[in-house]
Amino acid sequence: MKLLIASDGSESALNAVRFAADFLGKCSEPGSVTLISVNDDAAQHFARRSVGQNAADDYLRAQNEHDLAEARALLDSAGIPHEALIRNGHVASEIVAAADEGKFDMIVLGSKGRAVFTDLLVGSVATRVSEMATVPVLLVR
Repeated sequence: MKLLIASDGSESALNAVRFAADFLGKCSEPGSVTLISVNDDAAQHFARRSVGQNAADDYLRAQNEHDLAEARALLDSAGIPHEALIRNGHVASEIVAAADEGKFDMIVLGSKGRAVFTDLLVGSVATRVSEMATVPVLLVR
């Protein structure tokens, strides 16, 4: 089974990684994981206007790597093969596009990310992904 796991470094996202590692560990056939971290358009725009493009890009790349580090460590300790994608754009759209492009069997994501205030204003990434996805979506608390 080929899983795409959205990771923003939140506890909910790490729970999704833990669940996926446990799930794949119980499967009779080996599975693989691709972690995805997405820089939101609005965050990129604000950061670039505040500190300039190069500094913003460096900061966002470092933040992505930080967000993915613990997820990678969890998968390493479970012996689950994995890779990571870092994309830029509308978060839900990028997750769904990556799932389609990579022909993933399922998208796994935490039910609550870090952007609680944004979720109140425009709705959660989890809700938008589940509405847009063409493959099954598993939300983990």
